[in-house]
Amino acid sequence: MKKSKQDYSVKSKFNIKHLPSLLVSAAKSWYNSNPFNHAAVIAYYAILSLPALIIIIFNIVGSIWGREIVEGEILGEISNAIGQETAEAIRKMMIDDGNKKTSIVATTIGIATLLYGSTGVFFQIQNVLDVIWEAKPRFKNGILETVFVRLKSFGFILIIVFLLLISLVLTSLLSTFAENLKLLLSENLVKYIFIFDVFISLGSIYFVFAAMFKVLPNVDVPWRAVRIGALLTSLFFVMGKYLLAIYFNALEPGSTYGAAGSMILVMLWASYTSLILFYGAHFTRQYSKKYLLDQPEKIIE
Repeated sequence: MKKSKQDYSVKSKFNIKHLPSLLVSAAKSWYNSNPFNHAAVIAYYAILSLPALIIIIFNIVGSIWGREIVEGEILGEISNAIGQETAEAIRKMMIDDGNKKTSIVATTIGIATLLYGSTGVFFQIQNVLDVIWEAKPRFKNGILETVFVRLKSFGFILIIVFLLLISLVLTSLLSTFAENLKLLLSENLVKYIFIFDVFISLGSIYFVFAAMFKVLPNVDVPWRAVRIGALLTSLFFVMGKYLLAIYFNALEPGSTYGAAGSMILVMLWASYTSLILFYGAHFTRQYSKKYLLDQPEKIIE
């Protein structure tokens, strides 16, 4: 089964002056789609998927680049985004998982559970994106559709792993040779190199959103719309990440819930970022409707 190739002719040319009205129309579409309920569902599945997802990323990327380096980088990002206590809780979970000794059967069942669980959050994201694009299932058979979507979701996880690996390699190399670079190169050039590293991280975020908007929906979303939507979503995500970090550190919303505080913070973070993701998807949809003459096919056969 192949997606039909479409020539997405331009209906009208995008102008930066059109951006405010496009943002408003996307906001109206976003608000009318009941995003808070969808975000709550994503947050719930994020809690179920997070352990499996982290274990898979640690094991795949860690086997290539070193588990300790990967653990330090990922837990550092989690600590910056959600808080040190949440990062520590996840670290303990990883230690407990690594110390378990199980039989081959139990290990096989565990791997299958990990694969299924890790795809849950992306499975739900695809459902929301399909609603936004008014897409219908690829297969009439419900079982085949579920299997296909789960496989596609796991493929998306591998994309994230690949981008994370590239980002870790570049960041680690720059950190390792930082002092030597200062001796060999001018101070300004070293600053530019580290700025380049920041752009690599931002680029990774951009490609994750671009892949999400292009791969997950059951429609052939035009790249022209994907590029614009992913860029806007990436900017909002970075701004939101820093605002959420300030909010979590200043108000400590998880402290109210005691031992469950870490879980609540993960759910809050997943919920807030899902709202940003959904807005980006609606913006992509509105851009496609306004500026592209031919729209994506709603049914893929």
